[in-house]
Parts: sequence; structure tokens; C-alpha cells
Amino acid sequence: MNNVTIKTAQEAELMRESGRLLAQVFAMLDDYIQPGITTMDINNVVERFITDELKARPASKGQYGYEYSLNTSINEVVCHGVPSERKKLASKDIINVDITLEKNGFIADSSTTYVMPDATPIAKALVKTTYEAMWEGIKVVKPGARLGDVGHAIQQHAEKQGYSVVREYCGHGIGREMHEDPQVLHYGLPNTGLVLQEGMTFTIEPMINAGTEKTKTKKDGWTVITRDKKLSAQFEHTVLVTADGYEVLTLRAHEQQG
Repeated sequence: MNNVTIKTAQEAELMRESGRLLAQVFAMLDDYIQPGITTMDINNVVERFITDELKARPASKGQYGYEYSLNTSINEVVCHGVPSERKKLASKDIINVDITLEKNGFIADSSTTYVMPDATPIAKALVKTTYEAMWEGIKVVKPGARLGDVGHAIQQHAEKQGYSVVREYCGHGIGREMHEDPQVLHYGLPNTGLVLQEGMTFTIEPMINAGTEKTKTKKDGWTVITRDKKLSAQFEHTVLVTADGYEVLTLRAHEQQG
């Protein structure tokens, strides 16, 4: 944790620009994602939009040997779902789309879980609670708060609704590198963990499961699923610690800070 990079005002402004561009990618996807398209269709339209329209780089492509520009995680897939020409969205699916974008040397990272028109009430409730849990964590962020406070707020909200919080995957510092210190757990105890300082940038990205928090990785080495095959949802934003609180760098036009 001693390697946490405090961003200067200039670096924070560059990260703000990367986040603003990434929010535009999701605004484009809001009208694009629907039943019948493949997860590879989503990958391809996002890659073209980032490179051709935004003159930026999809930072996930080539990272750790990964071939694609994003992750598409459907239903029981917790994270790291791999785009496929064969996998079409069905009318009852939920799908998390996780995208990173690099511009001017700085990376933003964000994800949204999209709900298809015929998704069950159980699926819709999980997605709603996951989104709320992310914001419960974000709203804790300010100088002097601690990472345990963030994790605790998320865990309390999710577990109160009868859901579980994935333990094996977490948020992370971000900037010139996609994964920097610190690790940001989505569970924890108040008044524990790293003390937050102005200029820190990190992701808050809870993965919330309808059943057990236990996961397993499929044979492709990437795709993580719930061990009990029940649904999982996720939302993610990149957050900057400001002098008196937080700024969500990947905020969408339809969202309010907190």
C-alpha cells in the first residue's frame, strides 16, 4: 500500500478526460445493447467507437494477453466474460459490460449491468441493489476516511437485502496503469484499512451475488462464474478523492454524484 500514487491537479485533469470519454462509450451502448446481438458485436462496436470516434485506446486489449476490448459477463458470470460470436443476448439476460479506456497516458475503468426487457423480478432486484451498493461505497469517500469504511458500506447494503459480496475480486488504484495500489475490497470493517488522501484515484466495483459469494474460473482461464450458478451483477466507477469528498470521473449524463 506504500506505492499509492497521489495524482497532481494536472494528472487528475487528464484522468477526468479519460473518464468523460468512457462515459460517452456507455451512452452509445445504452441504445445499442438489446436481445439478439452477440457479445462480440458489443466488443466490435466499442472498439471502433473508442478508436475511431474518441481517438483513444481500449486499454484492456493486450493487457495480460487478453485479446478483446472489454468483458461481457452474462447472468451467472461474475466477471471477465470473454466476447463470443456464438453468444447472443436473450430477452431475460442481464449482462455486465466492463470497459477500460486510455487517453493521453491515463486510464479510466467502468462497468454497467444492462437488464434485458424480459428479465425476472429477481434479476432486476439484484441489479438495483448492486448499483445502490456501489454508491453506498462511493459516498463514504473523502480525505480521512478509510478503505474499510468503503467496503463496510457496500457489504452492509448488499447483505441487508440477502445477497453476498464476492471476495476474490476487488477494486483497484488506477492511473497510468490499469491496476495500481491500493486494492479496494467491497467488504470490511469500519475504521480499518488505508486512510484516503486527496489525489488518490481508484475503482469501486462491487460484484454482488444472488446466492453464495463463492466463485470458480472456467477452463478458458478468464471467465469467472458463481459456484452455485445463481445470478451475479456488477457496477463500477473510477473515483477521485477531492479536498472535501469525491468526484466520479466516469459519471454518466443521467447520473447524479451520490
